[in-house]
Amino acid sequence: METAGCPGCGDREASSVGFTWWGGALGPRLLSHVRCLSCGVEYNGKTGRSNRNAIIVYMVVVVGITLPLALGLTLMR
Repeated sequence: METAGCPGCGDREASSVGFTWWGGALGPRLLSHVRCLSCGVEYNGKTGRSNRNAIIVYMVVVVGITLPLALGLTLMR
């Protein structure tokens, strides 16, 4: 897969990440998360930058939605 250059080594060959601990199967697809085939660095395949800030925002949104839902379902019992 041709992507933006890797921030670690500059290589442009990377593979899509299918599943992560932080985003399951959906998060990596939403953030164009890829892994460099040369050095293993994971980054945004469209921009060539780190996805760190986007991952933090993604996690805050997911927790902000699921925690109140889980709490509400628990209190309804």
